[in-house]
Amino acid sequence: MNRLYHFPLSPFSRKVRLVLAEKRIEVELVEERYWEQDADFMRRNPAGKVPVLKMGNKFYTESQAICEFLEELHPTPALMPKGAEARYEVRRIVGWFDDKFYNEVTCKLLGERVFRKVMGTGYPDSTNVKAGAKAIKYHLDYMAWLLEKRRWLAGNDLTIADFAAAAHLSCLDYISDVDWNRSEIVKDWYAKIKSRPAFRSILADQLPGFPQPSHYSDLDF
Repeated sequence: MNRLYHFPLSPFSRKVRLVLAEKRIEVELVEERYWEQDADFMRRNPAGKVPVLKMGNKFYTESQAICEFLEELHPTPALMPKGAEARYEVRRIVGWFDDKFYNEVTCKLLGERVFRKVMGTGYPDSTNVKAGAKAIKYHLDYMAWLLEKRRWLAGNDLTIADFAAAAHLSCLDYISDVDWNRSEIVKDWYAKIKSRPAFRSILADQLPGFPQPSHYSDLDF
C-alpha cells in the first residue's frame, strides 16, 4: 500500500493528495506532526517537511517533485500539458502559489490563526494577520485576471497549477479567510474544483479544536 505522510491543513500535502486522487492512486494517509521532528520522520525526510510519499520501499519528498513524478508514472488523466511553453506556465503558477502566495498569505493567516496554537508557539500576531488579509485580495484579483482569459489558471485544461492554488485556498477556506464574493469568476473556478471527486477527502478533513465552517464542505457554498 502506498502511504502519504501529511498534515491536514498543509497546502503542500493537499496538492499531492489532489493529484493522487485525480489519478485514482490509492494511498494510506498518515497524519504527521512534522514540527516535532520525530526521529523516524526525519529519516524519511531530513528536511523535516510534509508531504512524504512512500511507494514500495522508496520515499519521495518535495510536493512539486512528487506531483511531476506521479504525472510521469501515471500520465492519465494528464495534469501537465505537452508543449514546453504550456508546461512552463503551469510551473510558473505553481511557483506563484507555493512561494509568493504561501509567504504573503498562507503563512500569515493559517500560520498565525492555526499553527501557532497547534504547535504551541504563542498567540497570533495581529500585524501578520492584517498583512495576510490585505495580500489575499491582490492574489484573488490576479486569479480573476487570469481566469478572464482562460478556462483554468494555466490554460484551457485542468492542471497541477489549479490544484496548487486550490490547496492553499481550501486551507484558508477552512478558517473562513477567503472572501468568495470578491470575484464571481474565482468563486466559479473553485466551485468546479470543489465538486470534483478528488476533492472529497479534502472536504472531509477535521482538525481538533478548529471546527469546519458551515460552508466549507457545501458544494454550493
